[in-house]
Amino acid sequence: MSISHYLDSVAKPFEGLAPWILRLVLGVSFILHGLGKFPLPPEKMVTWFESLGIAAPEVVTSLVAIGEVGAGAAVIIGGLLGRAGHIVTRLGGGAVVVIMIGAFYLAHADWFITQKLFMSEQIFIFALGLYFSIKGNN
Repeated sequence: MSISHYLDSVAKPFEGLAPWILRLVLGVSFILHGLGKFPLPPEKMVTWFESLGIAAPEVVTSLVAIGEVGAGAAVIIGGLLGRAGHIVTRLGGGAVVVIMIGAFYLAHADWFITQKLFMSEQIFIFALGLYFSIKGNN
């Protein structure tokens, strides 16, 4: 038996867990990022958004925090809902992508297509969100 066949036989029982590893890491990470902004509105973020000239910063920052928690939960819960979960997972992944694009634009504009971006956790959160927005539960 070749090493490739041997590794396939060892990994085969765990193939169903592979998407769950990605799903749980993304979901928990995004939930924790959102919960870190509670209680609402997140005062430090409000002050920063005010300095950027963003209208209604209390509302916007609260929506970001709620969106992060909701998107993370949707990615996890979507995996438990079977057929209906496919759309829930895709919407959750899409929300992650939108929020991360906002984060790149507002907080990390100087990182765009640089080494710093590709060495940060944010690029992986973005990539996992994109993965689930494309694949859903497939």
